[in-house]
This record gives sequence, C-alpha cells and structure tokens, in this order.
Amino acid sequence: MNRQHHLRRFLPLILGMAVLLPGRVSPRPATTTSLANQETPVVHHARKASSPIVLDGILDEPAWDSALQFDLEYEVQPGENITPPVRTICMVTYTDRFIYFGFRAFDPDPSRIRARYSDRDTAWGDDWVGVVLDTFNDQRRAYEMFSTPLGVQIDAINDDVGGNYDDSWNAIWKSAGRITEEGYEVEMAIPFNQLRFQKVDGEQTWGFDALRSYPRTDRHHIGLFPRDRGNNSYLSQTVKLVGMEGANPGRNLEIIPTLTGSRSDTRTNLPEGTLEKGDTEGELGVSLRWGLTPNMSLNGAYNPDFSQVEADILQLGVNEQFALFFPETRPFFLEGADYFNTDLRLVHTRSIADPDSAVKLTAKQGRGTWGIFSADDAITNILVPGPEGSTSGSFGSSTLSSVGRYRYDFGANSTIGGMVTDRRGDGYANTVISADTVYRFTSADMVKASFALAATEYNDEMVTALGVDEDPLQDSAIALEYNHGVRNWWVNSRYEDFGKGFRSDLGFRPRVGYQSLRVSGARVWWGEKGDFFRRSAWGGAAFRSKQQSGDLLDQGVQSWFNFQGPRQSFVSVVGTISTRGFSGQEFDLWNAGASFNMQATADISLGLSAEIGDSIDFTNVQPAEETQLRPFIRYHLGRHLNLQYTHIFSALDVEGGRLFRVHAPELRVVHQFDTRTFIRAIFQYTDIWRDPSLYTATTVDERTRTLLTQLLFSYKVNPQTALYAGYTDNQLGNDEFDLTRTDRTFFLKLGYAWVR
Repeated sequence: MNRQHHLRRFLPLILGMAVLLPGRVSPRPATTTSLANQETPVVHHARKASSPIVLDGILDEPAWDSALQFDLEYEVQPGENITPPVRTICMVTYTDRFIYFGFRAFDPDPSRIRARYSDRDTAWGDDWVGVVLDTFNDQRRAYEMFSTPLGVQIDAINDDVGGNYDDSWNAIWKSAGRITEEGYEVEMAIPFNQLRFQKVDGEQTWGFDALRSYPRTDRHHIGLFPRDRGNNSYLSQTVKLVGMEGANPGRNLEIIPTLTGSRSDTRTNLPEGTLEKGDTEGELGVSLRWGLTPNMSLNGAYNPDFSQVEADILQLGVNEQFALFFPETRPFFLEGADYFNTDLRLVHTRSIADPDSAVKLTAKQGRGTWGIFSADDAITNILVPGPEGSTSGSFGSSTLSSVGRYRYDFGANSTIGGMVTDRRGDGYANTVISADTVYRFTSADMVKASFALAATEYNDEMVTALGVDEDPLQDSAIALEYNHGVRNWWVNSRYEDFGKGFRSDLGFRPRVGYQSLRVSGARVWWGEKGDFFRRSAWGGAAFRSKQQSGDLLDQGVQSWFNFQGPRQSFVSVVGTISTRGFSGQEFDLWNAGASFNMQATADISLGLSAEIGDSIDFTNVQPAEETQLRPFIRYHLGRHLNLQYTHIFSALDVEGGRLFRVHAPELRVVHQFDTRTFIRAIFQYTDIWRDPSLYTATTVDERTRTLLTQLLFSYKVNPQTALYAGYTDNQLGNDEFDLTRTDRTFFLKLGYAWVR
C-alpha cells in the first residue's frame, strides 16, 4: 500500500481536526448541561473554612459546623436510586491550600464495620467513603479519592472517555478516621497542588460526587445523586461544586531524591557452579514534578530508580501464541499516563526498560489536552507481532523514545485527537502517527474511531536475531467501534484492520496482519428488593477474523449468561463454537467456561474459573483438548494479617495422550502493622510436566520447575517518601537437576518527597 493511499485514508480526519481546533476556549461554565438530560445540573456552593482543621478523624472543629453539608440520599447499586440502608453526611470546606472533606457514616451495628490495615489502593473490600472530583468540569476525567474508617487511602483516575480506571495513580494527601459508637468518621485534606484545574479568576466549578461503600450481605454503593443506568457517561451526571475561590497550589514543586542499593548473586553454571557474589551497587537519582500552572505540569527524572518493587502477578506462558501483558507500576510513567491512552494502545511505557533520564510535560487548557514525554533508554526491547504469534528480543543498544499527544474536547463529552510516537537508536527507528475520536452523539450511542500509520526500520543485529525483514516497513491500522446501550439491553460492533507491517514499538500490540469484525449484544435484567439476583444478563456474539492474505484466523458464535447474587456473588457461563486457522490448517473448536466468586464471610472471599473444550497444540500444530482451573481464596485474619492463595492448573491432551500438565500455585502473606508499615512474602511456584515423545517439532525436558521467593519490608509516609528493603530469590529445576538457586538479589530503596 503506497503513501498516497494512506494519506487519502487519513485526510478526512485531519481536515476535521483542523476545523474543530480552537484558537482560545474559555472554561466550561457551571450551567453546562449533561448528556443524561438537558436540565441545569444541581449546584452546591462550598464555603471557606471558618477555623483551622486538625486532621485526626474527629469532626469537632468549628469549620465543620459552617461547612457545606448534605446527605448521601441514593443507593445506586444494587438498588436503583432507592433510599440507602444507612445515613451518610458529607461536609466540604476549603482554604487557600487545601480542600477538606468530612464524613459521618452512621451504622446500626458498628461491630460489623469492615476496617483492616492495608497498603494504599488495596482496601476495596472494606467500608470506605470518598469523593469524585471532575476538576475541569469537562465530563471526561476525574480524580477519585477514598478513605476507610482507619484512614487507609485509595486514589485513582477515572478516564470516562476511554473507559479506563487507573488505581495505580497516587497523590500525596492526608486522611484520618475513627470508629465511633454511631459508625465512623473520616477527615480528608487534599492539597490543591496534587490536583490539576483550570486557572480562572474567581470561583472554580467542578463536577462532584460523594460516595460510600457499605459492604454487608450486599455491597451497597451510596451516592449524592440518582444515576441513569442507560447513560454511557457517569461524569456527565455529576452535580456541580462551586467555590475554591483563590485556590493556590503554592510553588507546586515536588523534588524526590532516591537512593538505591542492590547486590545480585548469580550462578552461571548449573547445577554444579557456585553462586558468585555480585558487586554491591549504589545509585543516587532524582525525580521532579513542577506545576508550572494549576493546569500544566512538568515532570523530569535523572538517573532514576525504575526498578520493579512489586512482583508481577503469576501468568503462564505455556502454549501461548502471543506475548503476555504486564501493567506499568513505576511512578514517573504513571503520572499523567491517562493523557496518552488511546484505543489502539500505542503507548505502553513498560517497553521503556531502563531509562537513564526522562522528561514529561502535560497540560489541559480550555478544551485542549496535550502531553509530551521523552526517555533515553539504555536497553531496547523489541516485540515482533504477527497474525498467528509474536516473538521478542532484547538488545544492549540505547534508544530515545518520544511521544506527543493532543486531544480536543467537543460536544458534551466527546473528543478528537492525534498522537505521534517515535523510538530510534543505532540503525533502528519506529514512528507511528495516529488520530482518534470518541463521539457520544446521545447518552446511549457512542462511536470510537482510531487510525494509525507506522514506519519501521530494523538494524542488522535485529534482522539477524529476530529474523525480521531488512527492508523498511510501512503499514496502517484502523479500529472502528459502535456501541448502543440503554438500561435493559446493549449492542456493540467492532472492526479492526491491522496491516502486516504495522509496528507500534512504544505500545503493546502483539498481533497484526489481520482484519476482524465482532458483533455482540445482551439483554439485561435488574433485580428488585427480595429477588435472588441483583443483575443478570444473557447475550451473544458472532465474530470473524482473517489474515491480510485472506487465510482464516477464526470465526464463530458465542453465548453467555451471568448474574450477581447475594454475598456479592457473581456467576458467569460462556460457550463458544468456532473454526480457527493456524499454520495453514483449520480446526473446529468447542469451548465452555465458567467463573464464580463471592464474599463468603466478612473476612473470606473465594472464587473459581474453569475452561474446558477443544484447543490447538501450537508447538506441534495438532488438535488438542484443554482444561484450565484457577481457584483463589483471600483471608483477612484480624486487622493486620492478609493471606491470599491462587492456583493455576492447565492440561493439554492430544491424540497420543497428555501433552503437558502445569501446576502453578502462588501464596502472598502480608502483615500490615499500621497504615504505613508492612512486611510481605510472595511465593510463586510452577511445575510443568511434559511427554517428550509427543513433541514432534522440538525437544523438551520432561519436567521443569521454578520457584520465586520475594520478601519485602515497606515503610511509607506517602507514596513517594518511602523505604523498601527486600530480597528476591529464583530457583530452577529440570530433568538434569533438582531445584537450584540461579540468582538472588538484595535491594534497598529510599525516597523522600520534598513538597512545596
């Protein structure tokens, strides 16, 4: 496909963006109407604090008596805008530097309040209260900040346009709570320098919701306003909070120096070789966040610690066609990450493995949102996608990775935008130019469209190691989606077209070279008080995908049923009949799957997912039968100890017998001393048994075992001021030797957030 053809495909969208981009746009006024209806939304006026507030979880300061107060009058789940089972009062006030929220959460039996000490962003199963702040009042993006009765914090970014909910984002704010004879009380103080908002003269106008989660037999979600279940936008329904006049983020400067130390011991010759002691390495780094204005932020990092403190969740790579996805957890890349989210997932920053330095600038001005970042990476990780599988490689050469993104808001909560990603090093380059839109033309109808054009050139080392084409590649990608959803039913259709030569090396795209169409829909039933179910749905789908050459990848039909019941239970059953193409053959497949989870008691949650049916042995290219089981159980023992056990069982049978069997248990034990301090142990074990006589395409060991052990001590004053000390140990065993330690690492990380 030539360049002129690509240009013709992009020209209408480019012209549309040129027409829509404004010269200057004023902030959205308080009288903006929502998609749910054309009525003026409810407006609440916050008042400035009349006295200082001491954050101790006791609502006894005079400022709370004069603060804006309102009751949370609607249970929105599982009941539909009904009177909630408990009363909740929310209070709002502010100073020049902070916005304060106070909650009185009444409870008829305070002994049943679920409040455990835990790390931040992990207390979703507890009682909690909090707020949703659409600080630009644009119905597209909001901060969510919650606190448990013990002051354990949860915070997240709600990307209402992209449908992304990111609780890996962390801000520096304060919370305190206490359990009382009547329920519990919580105080929250959020500095303005942790929020982005439009710089205006006079009062701010924010979209606002206050929430309470009340988990008992059901988990009751209680809010400030009634929700329309047929509306495809939550933020378009929020009330308006007016006030915050003179909100001052101060210098809005965070400087975070870090000190890291580590020692890695490695056994180079298995199993007889000795475990060679590595050098102790220490490194100083610094990260910076500077709020140039309330709506513009500059982030930089020099010689930063980008190590993964968190162990990745256990996943199996046995008989998998494509690369596995692992989420980003590094603070620098999480800041403002939602600014770069698109439907094609063109930016996935874990592709930047070991940056020496990085810089990022993000801003929202009027209806325009934009961001740029660049990172100098000492390692180049390459994912080579294809229609039937993906391969990868890692190279020691450095690359410079850069991204530029602009998005324009139009209508009530629709967007149109463009992005450029560029990654280049010695003889290697990958550039992607893209455009996208999310258009909500009614509260029930939404269209998404994304277009991208990529150009890639590999160097000689990559050509040899990966077996890729030495000639430059150029190709395109298209994704179109339409969704119509109302209260009791929905339909969706999605079309994708990824050229064989399309590469997005800064993103995560393990499959290219195909065209696909999927059409699906479902009927939804809502339970009423006294019904066994809270919500149930029955639906179906038809799908077809093929390679660009015309060869079939898969086609078939699918049907599913699910329901939500008592004790926060969820049951789902799905069946699929399909024909799947692989390596020049076609396989007729039948599959069934089911999943179940519930809150068995206040302290125990458990679940099981299972899949059985036909499959493909991708290694030997033959039909197979697959069985997978994934049980889990979580147990809170008192307020301090949390145990979680998961287990993956997978087996593949072929004509000659069982090809392989996998057991992969994982145990996580966390003792949380208080809201700041914990000790955690993780044990991940895999045991893979194979029948070598059934492998005709390759030679394999009969048995392979691995064991990962990680011990971690953590003390956090806030997300950035923290001390980590840990130990990681990896062991390997196969036909020739038992489990033997291959390497071990001792590490220490100390970070301090200097905030002004």
